[in-house]
Order: sequence, then structure tokens, then C-alpha cells
Amino acid sequence: MGTFTVSLGVADLQGQQFIELEALVDTGATYTSIPEDVLERLGVEVRETRPFELADDRVVEYPVGYATMRVDDREVIALVVFGPPGTAPLFGATTLETAGLGVDPINQRLIPVTALLK
Repeated sequence: MGTFTVSLGVADLQGQQFIELEALVDTGATYTSIPEDVLERLGVEVRETRPFELADDRVVEYPVGYATMRVDDREVIALVVFGPPGTAPLFGATTLETAGLGVDPINQRLIPVTALLK
């Protein structure tokens, strides 16, 4: 599957002020990762620290919290990783699922999907 980016709005839990970012859609990433300086500017609070396995097999710990995410016409509250400053924002699998979105790799876009309750 090819990679592509989407416009992602990020705000604190109240959703008062959004910062628009270009985020790489990464279905291999569990959570969405946003540079910590952006999250701190928005006032997103650190809730805890969790371990993460990186592409090079290293395990590192990063803080996590909750933020409001807006993509297309959908707005959700999702767990967000405080990534190192200067890293590219990643739009991860759980945020996609929470927003009811899937990936169309042929047309490199997000598409609405029906959630399961069975």
C-alpha cells in the first residue's frame, strides 16, 4: 500500500482552537502521534507514559493524552502520542476506527466505513 497524507485538525478536549496539520496515514501505527510542542501549545495534558515499538525494533516510552481530532466532517476524541518535536504527524489505526474511517489505497484517500456491533 502506498502512503498518503490528510489534513488533520488537532485541538484540546474542548475543541476550541484547532491547529491544522498534514498527517501521514499509518494503519500500522496503533495511535495518532503529534509533535509534543504542538500538543503543549494546545494545552493537551499528559495522562501517562506508555512503551512503543518503533520501526527499527527499539522500544521507547512516550507520553500520551487525549485530544480532539477533526478530519473531513468528523470530529472525535482520541488517544494521542506526544511525539518528539520535528517528527511528522501520524494518523493511526485507532483514530481511524474511532472516526469510522477506512483507507482506500488505490485512490489514496479516507473513506467512511460501517462500524461493527455484532
